[in-house]
Amino acid sequence: MTRRRLLAVAALLLTPLAVANAVGYVVEDPQDAFGVLLTLSLAVLAAGYGLVRRGIVRVIALVLAGMLVLGVLEVLLDRRVAERLIIAGMFWLAVAAAAAAFAVHVPLPRARRPRRPVLFLNPRSGGGKAERFKLADEARKRGIEPIELRPDDDLATLVHTAVEEGADALAMAGGDGSQAVVAAAAAELDLPYACIPSGTRNHFALDLGVNRDDVAGALDAFVDGGERVVDLAEVNGRVFVNNVSLGLYATAVQRDGYRNAKLRTILGTLPDVLGPGGQPPDLRWTGPNDAKSYPSGTVLLVSNNRYRLGPLPGSGTRPRIDEGALGIAVLESRPDSRWRRLVPRRFWRQWSAPDFEVSSGKPVPAGIDGEATVLTAPLRFRIRPAALRVRIAPGHPGASPSASRPGNVWRGLRALVSIAAGRTAAPGPGRTNR
Repeated sequence: MTRRRLLAVAALLLTPLAVANAVGYVVEDPQDAFGVLLTLSLAVLAAGYGLVRRGIVRVIALVLAGMLVLGVLEVLLDRRVAERLIIAGMFWLAVAAAAAAFAVHVPLPRARRPRRPVLFLNPRSGGGKAERFKLADEARKRGIEPIELRPDDDLATLVHTAVEEGADALAMAGGDGSQAVVAAAAAELDLPYACIPSGTRNHFALDLGVNRDDVAGALDAFVDGGERVVDLAEVNGRVFVNNVSLGLYATAVQRDGYRNAKLRTILGTLPDVLGPGGQPPDLRWTGPNDAKSYPSGTVLLVSNNRYRLGPLPGSGTRPRIDEGALGIAVLESRPDSRWRRLVPRRFWRQWSAPDFEVSSGKPVPAGIDGEATVLTAPLRFRIRPAALRVRIAPGHPGASPSASRPGNVWRGLRALVSIAAGRTAAPGPGRTNR
């Protein structure tokens, strides 16, 4: 039996055991279980109330939320600790085994090695990853010319100069904003591109199937790597590889100090957007199946293909980047009259479309692949299908970590049964040529 089938069998055995033990715990002590659930719910309400307020009201609400959480921990650790830890451990092992069973490595057709590949390096990105992993030396070993960005350099100009001098393949070692610049040039010139994950989070690399822990190994994409074709997206003519965020996050990104204190800046922005007297962003958009115009209350995210959102493993990644459609997600804040003084009700809407437009009566703050900018309304988004030829190192996955993960629990269980029975093959990467 293969490792993948063994992991699926382990997940299928552990899941009902964990559920049975959890149900047994609730049946034996329903008052205890109800008290924990009620206390956690009150803690969430208190935290939500505090986050959108300022001053002493915020402090009191967050302290109350913390005390309620401590009360839950005291109940859970008071007795039957070993039993509860075993139940939690079984759930964790079941999820870990299932995630490992769904992990894939997609073999891509080997592509012709470029004659003169060029690697652009941002030495400041990711806290100095380029220097830490000696990427310039590693590139030279593989016959790749490294070009290091200096503070005053214009990356787009450097890329076009390199191509004019004979570069026939382009790679970028840096954050997602820099990746978008090089990817746009590669798509425009129909050159192969490689994403080297030396940024802070490297979301694009993750969804392409590049191993973010093997920074230097990603350079093998231009040695003996395979090629796949993915989409790009643009807003008002500017290319992005991940997403454009509007609303709360975009407002926070504009503020001084965001880079050095991201969480504190976002928490400081919450009352300005969601609190009493707050000013929601001036954004209007049209829904997927009607002609009605909606106001956006909190967050509007437009992405290069659709993200998987929710509590399941793989949330926050894109299963595919080659489906030829934008992903659009809206988090609306609609307080009703009864609860508006406590916590706003939130509603997600998510859909896909080849294009999308957002209007506003003033310039719109935006976060494009995590970089702060201000866009002129209307904002016109569109997908560019099969725009980019991407090279992936042969030892890397070649597909997103959520490419083979089902979208809900029941599909996941059926998929695990199929894997355990040896009936499910690993998915392909999508388009491998145009």
